[in-house]
Amino acid sequence: MTDAPETQSFRSSLDENGVLTLTLDRPKRINALTFEVYGELRDTFRDLKEKYPAVRAIVLNGEGPRGFCSGGDVNDIIAQLFSRDMAGLLEFTRMTGALVHAIRTTRPPVVAALHGVCCGAGAVIAAACDLRFAAPDTRMAYLFPQVGLSGADMGAAYLLPRIVGLGRASELLYGGEFVDAEEAHRIGLVNRICQDVQAEALAFATKLAKGPAFAHAMTKRMLEYEGHCDFTTGIEAEAQAQAICMEHPDFLEAHEAWKEKREPRFK
Repeated sequence: MTDAPETQSFRSSLDENGVLTLTLDRPKRINALTFEVYGELRDTFRDLKEKYPAVRAIVLNGEGPRGFCSGGDVNDIIAQLFSRDMAGLLEFTRMTGALVHAIRTTRPPVVAALHGVCCGAGAVIAAACDLRFAAPDTRMAYLFPQVGLSGADMGAAYLLPRIVGLGRASELLYGGEFVDAEEAHRIGLVNRICQDVQAEALAFATKLAKGPAFAHAMTKRMLEYEGHCDFTTGIEAEAQAQAICMEHPDFLEAHEAWKEKREPRFK
């Protein structure tokens, strides 16, 4: 393990393959989020490129048997919001959205390893990750309407239709009810159900980390960009993106490795 972000809100470790594991670490509160956790997670994802260039893939998980994340802490966040004016409330909602934005725009792909309870803000954070692997006991819900809030929170109304389609996203965001792992997998909300979710998420992240980091970053950028452009613009954007990748040393290295019948050594 080496050179990983230090924080009191979550644990982090960076292995020799460049996989950074971030573990939400408030198990007694089902890893409920506080103002500090939001801010520190946001800054960690924002700073990866400059401060932690060795990171090539990320696994995001939660400590303890009860769940990945139960959303905003009722005592540390929710109770305090009632004393804020509109400016203070908007400051908070913008900060929570900034975390999701940071996850979506960080260079390395992010794999969420979900288990147990995954609801509210925790479920939006999971949706912001590039892939979601779930343990069989995973239960997901976008609970906002059950507490009198819009289901459109932290980017959920942007992310979910792109993951599960508009109809199912509407059901999740209006209803606010839990779906189990099987249903989440059926509708495409999670990519896989895993008996050992941490091991499988780490294995997949390791595979990504050993791959072409520059090309993976370009894929992530194109997936985000092409979600809001027309097809003709998307085709042109991919043409330019692929031409840039062809100039990168990894393209030549892959070809040389194929000729020499060895594994490529990507930059």
